[in-house]
Amino acid sequence: MRLPSTLGKIVVSVCILAHPPVADLDGKLPHSSLRRPHVAILMCSYNGERFLAEQIDSFERQTHRNWSLVVSDDGSQDGTLEILQAYMDSWGQERLKIVQGPQRGFVKNFLSLTCSTDIDAEFFAWADQDDIWSEDKLHAALAWLQTIPKHIPALYCGRTKLIDESGTPIGFSPRFCLPPCFANALVQSIGGGNTMVFNQAARDLIQEAGDNLDVPSHDWWAYQLISGVEGVTHYDPVPRVLYRQHDENLVGSNSNWYARLQRLRMVLNGRFYEWNAQNIHALETMSHRLSRDSQTTLRNFKDERNKKIYQRVLWWMRAGVYRQTLFGNIGLFFAILIKKI
Repeated sequence: MRLPSTLGKIVVSVCILAHPPVADLDGKLPHSSLRRPHVAILMCSYNGERFLAEQIDSFERQTHRNWSLVVSDDGSQDGTLEILQAYMDSWGQERLKIVQGPQRGFVKNFLSLTCSTDIDAEFFAWADQDDIWSEDKLHAALAWLQTIPKHIPALYCGRTKLIDESGTPIGFSPRFCLPPCFANALVQSIGGGNTMVFNQAARDLIQEAGDNLDVPSHDWWAYQLISGVEGVTHYDPVPRVLYRQHDENLVGSNSNWYARLQRLRMVLNGRFYEWNAQNIHALETMSHRLSRDSQTTLRNFKDERNKKIYQRVLWWMRAGVYRQTLFGNIGLFFAILIKKI
Protein backbone atom coordinates (compact mmCIF):
# COMPACT_ATOMS: atom_id res chain seq x y z
CA MET A 1 0.00 0.00 0.00
CA ARG A 2 1.25 3.45 -0.91
CA LEU A 3 0.71 5.94 1.89
CA PRO A 4 -0.41 9.52 1.14
CA SER A 5 2.40 11.79 -0.02
CA THR A 6 1.83 14.14 2.90
CA LEU A 7 2.18 11.25 5.33
CA GLY A 8 5.38 10.15 3.63
CA LYS A 9 6.89 13.55 4.26
CA ILE A 10 5.76 13.46 7.86
CA VAL A 11 7.30 10.04 8.45
CA VAL A 12 10.70 11.44 7.50
CA SER A 13 10.46 13.71 10.51
CA VAL A 14 9.24 11.06 12.92
CA CYS A 15 9.34 12.12 16.55
CA ILE A 16 10.12 15.77 15.75
CA LEU A 17 7.46 17.63 17.69
CA ALA A 18 6.08 21.05 16.94
CA HIS A 19 7.09 22.38 20.35
CA PRO A 20 10.01 21.79 22.70
CA PRO A 21 9.63 18.78 25.00
CA VAL A 22 8.88 19.35 28.64
CA ALA A 23 11.87 17.29 29.77
CA ASP A 24 15.56 17.51 28.99
CA LEU A 25 17.72 14.75 27.51
CA ASP A 26 18.20 13.17 30.90
CA GLY A 27 14.45 12.87 31.35
CA LYS A 28 14.47 15.49 34.13
CA LEU A 29 12.06 18.37 34.27
CA PRO A 30 13.59 21.83 33.85
CA HIS A 31 14.25 23.66 37.11
CA SER A 32 12.56 26.89 36.07
CA SER A 33 10.98 29.47 38.29
CA LEU A 34 7.51 28.81 36.91
CA ARG A 35 4.68 30.81 38.37
CA ARG A 36 2.20 28.70 40.30
CA PRO A 37 -1.07 29.10 38.37
CA HIS A 38 -4.32 27.61 39.59
CA VAL A 39 -5.37 24.30 38.02
CA ALA A 40 -8.93 23.00 38.29
CA ILE A 41 -8.92 19.19 38.28
CA LEU A 42 -12.20 18.07 36.72
CA MET A 43 -13.09 14.51 37.69
CA CYS A 44 -16.25 12.57 36.89
CA SER A 45 -17.32 9.74 39.16
CA TYR A 46 -19.80 6.90 39.03
CA ASN A 47 -19.70 3.93 41.41
CA GLY A 48 -15.95 4.35 41.77
CA GLU A 49 -15.38 3.39 45.40
CA ARG A 50 -12.84 0.63 44.59
CA PHE A 51 -10.04 2.90 43.36
CA LEU A 52 -11.20 6.44 44.09
CA ALA A 53 -9.09 7.09 47.18
CA GLU A 54 -5.85 6.07 45.40
CA GLN A 55 -6.53 8.60 42.66
CA ILE A 56 -7.41 11.42 45.04
CA ASP A 57 -4.31 10.69 47.12
CA SER A 58 -2.20 11.03 43.97
CA PHE A 59 -3.60 14.54 43.50
CA GLU A 60 -2.46 15.42 46.99
CA ARG A 61 1.08 14.28 46.15
CA GLN A 62 1.40 16.65 43.18
CA THR A 63 4.52 18.80 43.23
CA HIS A 64 2.41 21.59 41.76
CA ARG A 65 0.33 22.52 44.80
CA ASN A 66 -2.02 25.20 43.48
CA TRP A 67 -4.98 23.09 42.44
CA SER A 68 -8.57 22.44 43.38
CA LEU A 69 -10.72 19.41 42.65
CA VAL A 70 -14.28 19.48 41.33
CA VAL A 71 -16.03 16.11 41.11
CA SER A 72 -19.22 15.61 39.10
CA ASP A 73 -20.92 12.49 40.38
CA ASP A 74 -23.35 10.83 37.99
CA GLY A 75 -25.61 9.16 40.56
CA SER A 76 -23.30 6.70 42.34
CA GLN A 77 -25.05 4.00 44.35
CA ASP A 78 -21.97 2.64 46.16
CA GLY A 79 -19.71 4.38 48.67
CA THR A 80 -18.30 6.95 46.21
CA LEU A 81 -20.12 9.94 47.70
CA GLU A 82 -19.15 8.98 51.24
CA ILE A 83 -15.48 8.83 50.22
CA LEU A 84 -15.71 12.20 48.50
CA GLN A 85 -17.50 13.72 51.46
CA ALA A 86 -14.77 12.52 53.83
CA TYR A 87 -12.09 14.20 51.70
CA MET A 88 -14.14 17.39 51.47
CA ASP A 89 -14.61 17.44 55.26
CA SER A 90 -10.83 17.09 55.65
CA TRP A 91 -9.75 19.52 52.94
CA GLY A 92 -12.56 22.05 52.89
CA GLN A 93 -14.85 23.13 50.06
CA GLU A 94 -12.26 25.48 48.57
CA ARG A 95 -10.08 22.44 47.84
CA LEU A 96 -12.80 19.93 46.89
CA LYS A 97 -16.29 20.56 45.56
CA ILE A 98 -18.87 17.90 44.68
CA VAL A 99 -21.56 18.59 42.08
CA GLN A 100 -24.36 16.52 40.59
CA GLY A 101 -23.77 15.18 37.09
CA PRO A 102 -26.32 15.16 34.25
CA GLN A 103 -26.61 11.32 34.35
CA ARG A 104 -26.41 11.02 30.56
CA GLY A 105 -23.13 9.11 30.29
CA PHE A 106 -19.48 9.93 30.89
CA VAL A 107 -19.07 12.17 27.81
CA LYS A 108 -21.96 14.43 28.81
CA ASN A 109 -20.66 14.42 32.37
CA PHE A 110 -17.18 15.65 31.38
CA LEU A 111 -18.52 18.24 28.93
CA SER A 112 -21.09 19.50 31.43
CA LEU A 113 -18.42 19.87 34.11
CA THR A 114 -16.00 21.61 31.74
CA CYS A 115 -18.67 24.03 30.55
CA SER A 116 -19.73 24.97 34.08
CA THR A 117 -19.37 28.72 34.59
CA ASP A 118 -18.92 28.21 38.34
CA ILE A 119 -15.36 26.91 37.92
CA ASP A 120 -12.62 29.52 37.64
CA ALA A 121 -8.98 28.60 36.94
CA GLU A 122 -6.11 29.28 34.57
CA PHE A 123 -5.68 25.66 33.53
CA PHE A 124 -7.92 22.59 33.57
CA ALA A 125 -7.09 18.90 33.93
CA TRP A 126 -9.45 16.03 33.21
CA ALA A 127 -9.18 13.06 35.55
CA ASP A 128 -10.72 9.59 35.72
CA GLN A 129 -11.75 8.09 39.03
CA ASP A 130 -9.65 4.92 38.86
CA ASP A 131 -6.17 6.00 37.72
CA ILE A 132 -3.09 7.17 39.64
CA TRP A 133 -1.15 10.29 38.68
CA SER A 134 2.61 10.55 38.94
CA GLU A 135 3.75 13.33 41.28
CA ASP A 136 5.01 15.50 38.41
CA LYS A 137 1.90 15.19 36.21
CA LEU A 138 0.67 18.78 36.63
CA HIS A 139 4.18 20.23 36.75
CA ALA A 140 5.10 18.58 33.45
CA ALA A 141 1.91 19.75 31.77
CA LEU A 142 2.30 23.34 32.97
CA ALA A 143 5.98 23.43 32.01
CA TRP A 144 4.81 23.18 28.41
CA LEU A 145 1.46 24.99 28.61
CA GLN A 146 3.02 28.11 30.09
CA THR A 147 5.24 28.47 27.02
CA ILE A 148 2.14 29.03 24.87
CA PRO A 149 0.62 32.53 24.63
CA LYS A 150 -2.62 32.72 26.60
CA HIS A 151 -4.80 33.57 23.60
CA ILE A 152 -3.81 30.37 21.74
CA PRO A 153 -5.83 27.24 22.62
CA ALA A 154 -3.35 24.67 23.95
CA LEU A 155 -3.80 21.02 24.86
CA TYR A 156 -1.33 18.75 26.68
CA CYS A 157 -1.80 14.98 26.55
CA GLY A 158 0.45 11.96 26.71
CA ARG A 159 1.32 8.34 26.93
CA THR A 160 0.20 6.20 29.87
CA LYS A 161 1.62 3.34 31.90
CA LEU A 162 -0.90 0.51 32.17
CA ILE A 163 -1.63 -1.19 35.49
CA ASP A 164 -4.00 -3.97 36.47
CA GLU A 165 -6.61 -3.89 39.21
CA SER A 166 -4.00 -4.40 41.93
CA GLY A 167 -1.74 -1.65 40.57
CA THR A 168 0.82 -3.99 38.98
CA PRO A 169 2.39 -2.58 35.78
CA ILE A 170 1.33 -4.50 32.67
CA GLY A 171 2.67 -2.36 29.84
CA PHE A 172 2.33 1.00 28.13
CA SER A 173 -0.05 2.67 25.74
CA PRO A 174 1.34 3.10 22.20
CA ARG A 175 3.99 5.77 21.78
CA PHE A 176 3.02 8.19 19.03
CA CYS A 177 5.66 10.17 17.17
CA LEU A 178 3.97 11.98 14.30
CA PRO A 179 2.99 15.63 14.78
CA PRO A 180 -0.49 16.29 16.20
CA CYS A 181 -2.73 18.16 13.75
CA PHE A 182 -6.29 18.35 12.44
CA ALA A 183 -5.60 15.87 9.63
CA ASN A 184 -4.70 13.32 12.29
CA ALA A 185 -7.45 14.35 14.73
CA LEU A 186 -10.17 13.69 12.15
CA VAL A 187 -9.46 9.95 12.25
CA GLN A 188 -7.72 9.35 15.59
CA SER A 189 -7.63 10.41 19.21
CA ILE A 190 -4.00 10.33 20.33
CA GLY A 191 -4.36 11.13 24.03
CA GLY A 192 -6.78 9.86 26.62
CA GLY A 193 -8.79 12.41 28.54
CA ASN A 194 -7.17 11.10 31.71
CA THR A 195 -3.88 12.66 30.51
CA MET A 196 -5.25 15.97 29.22
CA VAL A 197 -4.52 19.41 30.66
CA PHE A 198 -5.54 22.55 28.75
CA ASN A 199 -5.52 26.32 29.05
CA GLN A 200 -8.35 28.82 29.40
CA ALA A 201 -8.43 29.56 25.66
CA ALA A 202 -9.07 25.86 24.96
CA ARG A 203 -11.72 25.73 27.65
CA ASP A 204 -13.41 28.78 26.13
CA LEU A 205 -13.74 26.86 22.86
CA ILE A 206 -15.24 23.83 24.59
CA GLN A 207 -17.67 26.08 26.44
CA GLU A 208 -18.70 27.84 23.23
CA ALA A 209 -19.38 24.49 21.57
CA GLY A 210 -21.50 23.54 24.58
CA ASP A 211 -22.28 20.36 26.48
CA ASN A 212 -25.21 19.12 24.39
CA LEU A 213 -23.08 17.81 21.55
CA ASP A 214 -23.44 14.20 20.49
CA VAL A 215 -19.79 13.12 20.21
CA PRO A 216 -18.15 9.71 20.81
CA SER A 217 -15.72 11.00 23.45
CA HIS A 218 -14.82 14.26 25.14
CA ASP A 219 -11.06 13.80 24.62
CA TRP A 220 -11.27 13.12 20.89
CA TRP A 221 -13.57 16.13 20.57
CA ALA A 222 -11.09 18.37 22.40
CA TYR A 223 -8.24 17.27 20.12
CA GLN A 224 -10.32 17.85 16.98
CA LEU A 225 -11.63 21.22 18.07
CA ILE A 226 -8.33 22.64 19.30
CA SER A 227 -6.33 21.42 16.30
CA GLY A 228 -9.12 22.58 13.97
CA VAL A 229 -8.73 26.20 15.07
CA GLU A 230 -4.95 25.90 14.68
CA GLY A 231 -4.38 25.71 18.40
CA VAL A 232 -1.43 23.63 19.59
CA THR A 233 -1.30 20.11 21.00
CA HIS A 234 1.66 18.54 22.76
CA TYR A 235 1.93 14.77 23.13
CA ASP A 236 4.22 13.85 26.03
CA PRO A 237 5.99 10.51 25.36
CA VAL A 238 6.84 10.17 29.07
CA PRO A 239 3.97 8.35 30.87
CA ARG A 240 2.72 10.40 33.82
CA VAL A 241 -0.57 8.57 34.45
CA LEU A 242 -1.00 5.00 35.68
CA TYR A 243 -3.99 3.92 33.60
CA ARG A 244 -5.85 1.17 35.41
CA GLN A 245 -7.25 -1.65 33.28
CA HIS A 246 -10.19 -3.54 34.75
CA ASP A 247 -13.51 -5.09 33.78
CA GLU A 248 -15.46 -1.90 34.44
CA ASN A 249 -13.40 0.35 32.13
CA LEU A 250 -15.70 2.36 29.89
CA VAL A 251 -12.81 2.88 27.48
CA GLY A 252 -9.73 0.68 27.64
CA SER A 253 -6.27 0.88 26.14
CA ASN A 254 -5.63 -0.14 22.54
CA SER A 255 -2.11 -1.37 23.20
CA ASN A 256 -2.53 -5.09 22.50
CA TRP A 257 -3.64 -7.16 19.54
CA TYR A 258 -6.92 -8.14 21.14
CA ALA A 259 -7.89 -4.48 21.54
CA ARG A 260 -6.86 -3.74 17.96
CA LEU A 261 -8.97 -6.62 16.68
CA GLN A 262 -11.89 -5.29 18.70
CA ARG A 263 -11.47 -1.93 17.01
CA LEU A 264 -11.34 -3.62 13.62
CA ARG A 265 -14.60 -5.29 14.52
CA MET A 266 -16.06 -1.87 15.30
CA VAL A 267 -14.99 -0.68 11.85
CA LEU A 268 -16.73 -3.64 10.22
CA ASN A 269 -19.87 -3.04 12.27
CA GLY A 270 -20.01 0.58 11.16
CA ARG A 271 -19.15 2.08 14.54
CA PHE A 272 -16.23 4.12 13.14
CA TYR A 273 -18.52 5.45 10.40
CA GLU A 274 -21.09 6.53 13.02
CA TRP A 275 -18.41 8.17 15.18
CA ASN A 276 -17.14 10.14 12.20
CA ALA A 277 -20.67 11.28 11.38
CA GLN A 278 -21.11 12.54 14.94
CA ASN A 279 -17.76 14.35 14.91
CA ILE A 280 -18.44 15.94 11.52
CA HIS A 281 -21.77 17.31 12.71
CA ALA A 282 -20.21 18.67 15.91
CA LEU A 283 -17.35 20.31 14.01
CA GLU A 284 -19.80 21.89 11.59
CA THR A 285 -21.49 23.65 14.50
CA MET A 286 -18.12 25.28 15.20
CA SER A 287 -17.10 25.82 11.57
CA HIS A 288 -16.97 29.59 12.13
CA ARG A 289 -14.04 28.95 14.48
CA LEU A 290 -12.16 26.51 12.28
CA SER A 291 -9.26 27.72 10.17
CA ARG A 292 -9.79 27.94 6.41
CA ASP A 293 -7.60 24.88 5.85
CA SER A 294 -9.52 22.91 8.48
CA GLN A 295 -12.84 23.92 6.95
CA THR A 296 -11.66 22.64 3.56
CA THR A 297 -10.32 19.38 5.03
CA LEU A 298 -13.56 18.80 6.94
CA ARG A 299 -15.77 19.56 3.94
CA ASN A 300 -13.79 17.21 1.70
CA PHE A 301 -13.73 14.51 4.38
CA LYS A 302 -17.52 14.67 4.64
CA ASP A 303 -18.09 14.67 0.89
CA GLU A 304 -15.63 11.91 -0.03
CA ARG A 305 -16.73 9.29 2.50
CA ASN A 306 -19.77 8.36 0.37
CA LYS A 307 -18.24 8.56 -3.10
CA LYS A 308 -17.07 5.70 -5.32
CA ILE A 309 -14.12 3.64 -4.13
CA TYR A 310 -11.52 5.07 -6.52
CA GLN A 311 -12.57 8.61 -5.59
CA ARG A 312 -12.24 7.83 -1.88
CA VAL A 313 -8.78 6.32 -2.32
CA LEU A 314 -7.56 9.19 -4.51
CA TRP A 315 -8.84 11.71 -1.99
CA TRP A 316 -7.02 9.97 0.88
CA MET A 317 -3.78 9.83 -1.05
CA ARG A 318 -3.95 13.59 -1.67
CA ALA A 319 -5.51 14.85 1.56
CA GLY A 320 -2.80 13.89 4.04
CA VAL A 321 -5.26 12.48 6.58
CA TYR A 322 -3.36 9.95 8.67
CA ARG A 323 -3.16 7.87 11.83
CA GLN A 324 -0.06 7.63 14.00
CA THR A 325 1.12 4.10 13.17
CA LEU A 326 1.56 1.90 10.11
CA PHE A 327 -1.00 -0.57 11.43
CA GLY A 328 -3.41 2.29 12.05
CA ASN A 329 -3.00 3.57 8.50
CA ILE A 330 -3.56 0.09 7.10
CA GLY A 331 -6.78 -0.05 9.11
CA LEU A 332 -7.76 3.40 7.87
CA PHE A 333 -7.13 2.37 4.25
CA PHE A 334 -9.24 -0.76 4.79
CA ALA A 335 -12.08 1.35 6.23
CA ILE A 336 -11.92 3.59 3.16
CA LEU A 337 -12.05 0.59 0.83
CA ILE A 338 -15.18 -0.87 2.43
CA LYS A 339 -16.87 2.52 2.84
CA LYS A 340 -16.74 2.49 6.64
CA ILE A 341 -14.94 5.81 7.05
